[in-house]
Amino acid sequence: MSLKDENLYFIGGVVRDEMLGIPSLDTDYCYEGDAIEFAKQKGLNILRENPAFGTVRVLFEDKEIDIASTREEFYPQKGHLPVVSNIGCALEDDLKRRDFTINAMAKRTTDGEVIDILGGIDDIKSKKLRVLHDKSFEDDPTRILRALKFSLRFGFTLDESTARVQKEYLKNINYDMSYHRLKKELVETFNLNSQEAYDRFTSEGIYKLLGKSVLLPECHPDFRNLNYSGRHIWLIYLSFFNLENLELTRAEKRIIEWAERLKTEKQTNNTPIESIIINEIYKEAVS
Repeated sequence: MSLKDENLYFIGGVVRDEMLGIPSLDTDYCYEGDAIEFAKQKGLNILRENPAFGTVRVLFEDKEIDIASTREEFYPQKGHLPVVSNIGCALEDDLKRRDFTINAMAKRTTDGEVIDILGGIDDIKSKKLRVLHDKSFEDDPTRILRALKFSLRFGFTLDESTARVQKEYLKNINYDMSYHRLKKELVETFNLNSQEAYDRFTSEGIYKLLGKSVLLPECHPDFRNLNYSGRHIWLIYLSFFNLENLELTRAEKRIIEWAERLKTEKQTNNTPIESIIINEIYKEAVS
């Protein structure tokens, strides 16, 4: 039994995935109004509240569920986190703040009615990724990586207008951006372990998001035979780039340092397996 109310909706990816006939990674709920007040009025077991964002986590039938209030957002500083405004706004206004039309649909929990004011259903049918407005990538450049990730996962292509907007943005990138958010999307995209991800990352100029002085690798690595399923797959793919703008962990820095060291030294018992893989790919690329 799911949580139901006439103002409570499934939203975003869960609606998209249902239409695509694939399992959803998450089940997101949105309440048209104040989700925290809704949870209190329903007598739900509240685990955590975040009034600044209008979100609440509840325990329902032994499952933890996140419910977000409808809200609007604006970007006072392009490329950084948006500022939340108008919590409890109309559902349609909440949908308009999202990234792509295929993620801007809602499904009412009571009768299953799908709210699609931006053409998400048609874009799913035509397998297109479309941003909601021409300033979308200026607001959040990580959406370019999200577009790459979604196109790989679902076999979609950018619609003509979105492809144009992406190309224009990559010619004039605002490097005052949140590299923490950029790294998150890089990890999710390249952990798909896809050669196509790397090929498009380079050919479409998406790599330029890494930094103003970042250049294409001089060698041409081939990852098609990468038989590795660890947590650092993304780092193997991106190890040929300058990653100084990313906030690498100590373990991630160690992998890169060892990979460089292996060009002149032999591996030891302390050598990370990822460094060995990177070195082998490098030797193949320059041979």
